[in-house]
Amino acid sequence: TLPFLFQALHQLYYDPNIENKNLAQKWLMQAQVSPQAWHFSWLLLNMDKVPEIQYFGASALHIKISRYWNDIPADQYETLKSQLFTHITRFASGSKIVLTRLCVALASLALSMMPEAWPCAVADMVRMFQAEDSNVDGRARCLALLELLTVLPEEFQTSRLPQYRKGQVRSVLAQECGSVFPLLEQLLQQQDSPGFIKQKVLKCFSSWVQLEIPLMDCENLIQAAFTSLQDPELFDTAVEAVVNAISQPDAQRYVNTLLKLIPPVLGLQEQLRQAVQSGDMETSHGICRIAVALGENHSRALLDQVEHWQSFLALVNMIMFCTGIPGHYPVNETTSSLTLTFWYTLQDDILSFEPDKQAVYQQVYRPVYFQLVDVLLHKAQFPSDEEYGFWSSDEKEQFRIYRVDISDTLMYVYEMLGAELLSSLYDKLGRLLTNTEQPSTWQHTEALLYGFQSIAETIDVNYSDVVPGLIGLIPRISISNVQLADTVMFTIGALSEWLADHPVMINNVLPLVLQALGNPELSISSVSTLKKICRECKYDLPPYAANIVAVSQEVLMKQIHKTSQCMWLMQALGFLLSALQVEEILKNLHSLITPYIQQLEKLADETPNPSNKLAIIHILGLLSNLFTTLDISHHDDDHESTEVKKLPVQQGPNPVVVVLQQVFQLIQKVLSKWLNDAQVVESVCAIFEKSVKTLLDDFAPMVPQLCEMLGQMYSTIPQASAIDLTRQLVHIFAHEPAHFPPIKALFLLVTSVTLTLFQQGPRDHPDIVDSFMQLLAQALKRKPDLFLCSNLDVKAVFQCGVLSLKFPEAPTVKASCGFFTELLPRCGEIGPVGQVVHENGKVLLQAVLEGVGGQASRSLMDHFAEILFALNKHCFSYLSIWIKEAMQQDGFPSARVSLEQKETFSQQILSRERVNKRRVKEMVKEFTLLCRGLHGTEYTADY
Repeated sequence: TLPFLFQALHQLYYDPNIENKNLAQKWLMQAQVSPQAWHFSWLLLNMDKVPEIQYFGASALHIKISRYWNDIPADQYETLKSQLFTHITRFASGSKIVLTRLCVALASLALSMMPEAWPCAVADMVRMFQAEDSNVDGRARCLALLELLTVLPEEFQTSRLPQYRKGQVRSVLAQECGSVFPLLEQLLQQQDSPGFIKQKVLKCFSSWVQLEIPLMDCENLIQAAFTSLQDPELFDTAVEAVVNAISQPDAQRYVNTLLKLIPPVLGLQEQLRQAVQSGDMETSHGICRIAVALGENHSRALLDQVEHWQSFLALVNMIMFCTGIPGHYPVNETTSSLTLTFWYTLQDDILSFEPDKQAVYQQVYRPVYFQLVDVLLHKAQFPSDEEYGFWSSDEKEQFRIYRVDISDTLMYVYEMLGAELLSSLYDKLGRLLTNTEQPSTWQHTEALLYGFQSIAETIDVNYSDVVPGLIGLIPRISISNVQLADTVMFTIGALSEWLADHPVMINNVLPLVLQALGNPELSISSVSTLKKICRECKYDLPPYAANIVAVSQEVLMKQIHKTSQCMWLMQALGFLLSALQVEEILKNLHSLITPYIQQLEKLADETPNPSNKLAIIHILGLLSNLFTTLDISHHDDDHESTEVKKLPVQQGPNPVVVVLQQVFQLIQKVLSKWLNDAQVVESVCAIFEKSVKTLLDDFAPMVPQLCEMLGQMYSTIPQASAIDLTRQLVHIFAHEPAHFPPIKALFLLVTSVTLTLFQQGPRDHPDIVDSFMQLLAQALKRKPDLFLCSNLDVKAVFQCGVLSLKFPEAPTVKASCGFFTELLPRCGEIGPVGQVVHENGKVLLQAVLEGVGGQASRSLMDHFAEILFALNKHCFSYLSIWIKEAMQQDGFPSARVSLEQKETFSQQILSRERVNKRRVKEMVKEFTLLCRGLHGTEYTADY
């Protein structure tokens, strides 16, 4: 009823209570889609109502027309149309927001009626509003018509018309532009047209060009928009119109029109220069957008016009001016970043031509790209220290991202310019560093090095003849500033592979890196560079090892670096030590680790508290990271370098194992005090997990005592990290009869403890359940005869798996599906598994169908499908009985599916297509949508 409506609208707009607002909004949304909306919408549009109420009425009309078109009888179309026309005319001088809503409603009506029920809709609209109406002045009528014509293409873009209708309506609208464009041209050319009318005209044109109207039909209006660029009031709208017209994908078919557009774009250069001089960022930004739109969208089409190469080159030079626009991004200008993609596009188009044509264009454009490199490196320069000090952190971050974009562009340009680019950078840097008469700024040096680093990071520069010279120049750089020092470090890091091939040069740069390690401001760049050098050049570093270890120890003890850099530093030392003789490794490990062991011994005696917990986790992390990369068997080496340099195989125990055995009791002592703390337990497990992954078989001597410790840990307080480590041991030692017995005992113990946990209620431990399921799957994959052990309760394990399928946490359910996907194929070969599946498989199927029926997340459906596929393959005769019985239950697996739909799904699953995993996944997806009531809705579009 109307009183209720007014009350709800009053609450929505004026009630300060947010809950009342939300309730009112909910009620009003239901009212808008109710059958009564047809009646009350018109009443709300009475001129005596306030605009908020009128707006709601207009919105309700639009919703009814756009979403419930099929509810409107065809004999009411005309009445509805004339009522809307009347109201639009009435509101032409009224509230702007209500007028727009009514125009959108009429636009929606027109789109649904055209072409059959309303053949010349657009022409009719123009005629209706041009007719004299004494009640409404001409200007207001003109504005209302322009509003209607502007929203029509916009409503088309967002409309819910079926695909075949969209194509049909688009072509009708494109033809009807003949009724619109002459009117727009006339209004733009009239001397007495006020600015706000011209602005509306340009917006209207902007809206229509997105309907893929032939570019030649837009020619006059584009030229008129270019003229409007001289009027500051119209500038922004004119830019949008020109850019939209030029950027439509279809435009490249009209090459002659595109060629005609180059002169007016070039004609904007004087306006652009004046804007740059006066610091008018909006104008320079707008003109640049136009030049880039033409160049970037149509470079291929324009390059093809060989006889017009000079005018296109002039456009390219104009874009170059925009790339190099004076001032620092993003503080003094925001334009240059718009142009970067253009240079990629132009290069791709030039390199896509056949060889002869490409050679001609290379001759023209190589100098342009060399100039581009100079411009980009100039733009990448830091401002003066004083100026940079005034920048906000947001501006500094934007500048950092901008430099990354420049770096990516330089890397791309290398494909066009090749080795000559590196030579050019090297020559410039050499001149800069050796010119004593004119000392250069650090910014200039840094930018040239940054260019080098950008290329060396991703391009193989091993064959470049200028790198030796560059390495020779680096020590000559006077480093007076953090940004320059960072770039020097990153450049050395980018050249680490080259250094591995030219080890004689290592001594030129290593002292710089070690010196930088002591500076907290260079933490990230110096540590990451040292890590790269230690990884790539480890076989050439033994002469420097003592020095590297000493400097690293010193900075670690002084706690100069943050935690993550300390961890990287330990990884660097792991790489370094891997290449030494065993006794050298042990000697270095002893000096490196002893201070930490002493610290840990002290911490182990203290009463647990938050600060010593952090210290313990830090020390355990350092050991983990060291053991991650300390690999004397060189598992990770690539073949090329190892063939040349691989050291003789070491004899005796692995140094990591020696150290682990020495600290084992201390680690147990720490554990005994911190067993309740998941993070400390995780850090302890990480040491062994990283070591096992790196050492593989060499870890064997540690297996018995580690298994015993894990068993004690897990029996006292079960934690997921202990299961994950057990899984790692199963994975690596499954086929080692000598080392497997303790792992088998640990596996059985973990299983038994976890089964007890399930009896007590596993809901609070989804992480443990997840890890346990992964352990079971790994055991089935690597050592299935573990399931033959008399003291393994296969039935209980199976039931735990079924329970886990019903957990709300997706990763846990995924792990459980993985367990069953490994278990079901073992039905034939492992008696106990076959027996349990045949006796309890129906319960598993029931759980899977519940998940598919809507209990589990839709993202898991592929995993459930894997179980169905495995059941089908390995228990087909049972499955055909179980699925029949399950589907006979009322409302199962969802009340939304009929008996017939369930029958269809069962037949599909059991059909011949069951051997095609992809098809089974499609069947499950289809059925889950039916079960959730989502089949055929917009929610399933991406599914």
